[in-house]
Amino acid sequence: MRYIYFVFIMIYSLQLCYGAERAPNIILIYIDDLGWTDTSVEMISGRTDTKSDFYRTPNLARLAQEGMVFSDAYAPAPVCTPSRNAMLHGMTPARLLNTTLNTKRSKENYRGVTTIPRAIKSANNAYITAHFGKWHIPSITPSEAGYDRSDGATGNGEGDYQDDMKTFLPESDPKRMVSLTQKCNDFIKEQVETDRPFFLQLSHYAVHIWHDSFAATREQYRKWPAPQKATEEDYLPEEMISDSMYKHNWLLNYAAMIQDMDDTFGQLLACLDELGISDHTYLFFTSDNGGGLRGNAPLRGSKADLTEGGIRVPFIVRGTGIKAQSDCRIPIAGWDLLPTFVELVGGNGSTLPPSLDGGSIVELLHNGGQGTVDRAEEGLVFHFPWYNGEPESAIRIGHFKVLKNLDSGESSLFNVHDDLEERKDLKTALPDTFAQLERRLDEYLTSVDAETVHQLRGYFLDDIENRWLQDAKDRVEKIKSSDDGSNEVNSKLREAEKYVEWLNEQVVFTRARMRMHKGASE
Repeated sequence: MRYIYFVFIMIYSLQLCYGAERAPNIILIYIDDLGWTDTSVEMISGRTDTKSDFYRTPNLARLAQEGMVFSDAYAPAPVCTPSRNAMLHGMTPARLLNTTLNTKRSKENYRGVTTIPRAIKSANNAYITAHFGKWHIPSITPSEAGYDRSDGATGNGEGDYQDDMKTFLPESDPKRMVSLTQKCNDFIKEQVETDRPFFLQLSHYAVHIWHDSFAATREQYRKWPAPQKATEEDYLPEEMISDSMYKHNWLLNYAAMIQDMDDTFGQLLACLDELGISDHTYLFFTSDNGGGLRGNAPLRGSKADLTEGGIRVPFIVRGTGIKAQSDCRIPIAGWDLLPTFVELVGGNGSTLPPSLDGGSIVELLHNGGQGTVDRAEEGLVFHFPWYNGEPESAIRIGHFKVLKNLDSGESSLFNVHDDLEERKDLKTALPDTFAQLERRLDEYLTSVDAETVHQLRGYFLDDIENRWLQDAKDRVEKIKSSDDGSNEVNSKLREAEKYVEWLNEQVVFTRARMRMHKGASE
């Protein structure tokens, strides 16, 4: 009798883990600020200008050889927090009331209805879920989102500092690339030992500022032919590179960081191979928004902009049923990942809340890049009412995209399939197409009661005038009182005074822009 009971338990456990077939593992590699052409993979097959001629990512190239490259993949937003939040919930930043870095409305009125880990477990409760690395979603913590393992509610700082947030990371672990990868590999091994399917998200701090890399990798890049975007200053001896340039704008450091990231990705690939689970593990690789040090050519624009350079991102997938060396030109967005993961683990759309914006891309994955994505809304809507820059909204349907400036009201229509550079405005030539897309954009934003730039500027101005400016002035006075004439103190004082100056400039800019929306609701 005991033997029969034992066999029953074993069969039940196997059914939980595998169902009719073995349940696949899913890994999402999420890079921070990686531009569309910041890898050595052609984002459009046959177009050499859609890959880097300088940065080396051989392990990512291997992933592309073994899987599918999505040429028209979009991040939900052109900056990190709204993009991560939208992907986590399968909803647009507009619907989540988290369209920019300001999270006031998303905290006060949380609209999330499910999350990636909760949706996966709802479809198949055998799964264990983990998130390691950068979180940066103030409206919810990893544990609240349903993750079994995580590093907690981390932000950018943990990518540069030790736990006390005062001591820099050791040179042996730039941007935590090494330790994060090891943590992921340890997690994967643990699940293989217990024979449990898993979902794992590795959210790298690289390649966000502050930039950092291995010295040996930087030296390699000195020996290779310089790209057009390089300057003479990039090739100065390392001891002549200023601290500011090292952290923000040194091409060799940025290139080395990308390669170091790729090297650690190779370590994860090797771990999957050694454990023998590569054949039933889906591996997704993408970025939270556009980046691109010194440009994203042939794309226009970069981070914090709804031009293609700000939101079109690398997106490569390998896994069961995905044809090697395949590509897809059908537009997808980060909010499509949640329903995709649910379908991969055995669930279906009927188990998901109807208010999601995303649709599963499994048909594209398993059909050579062909098929459709079933979403509640036909188009991909992007809303970025940027309070201290150019506020924009955009919509893409098929090959066409409308881009609208929310201050001036000016709009443009582009065929971004044929015109990657967004050079030719088709608004006059195709008035009906333009009117249809602009109407769909406005209707969607109205239907979700999206944030307005006027609202966000009000919050921003209040923060500056009632909090940040006084704190910044107090810091200046504190530094002055401790002035010992040293270069270190003088440097801190200049930095503090520059911040006060910047805040005052923002007050002037914000008030001027708010006058453009005179009569708008507070």
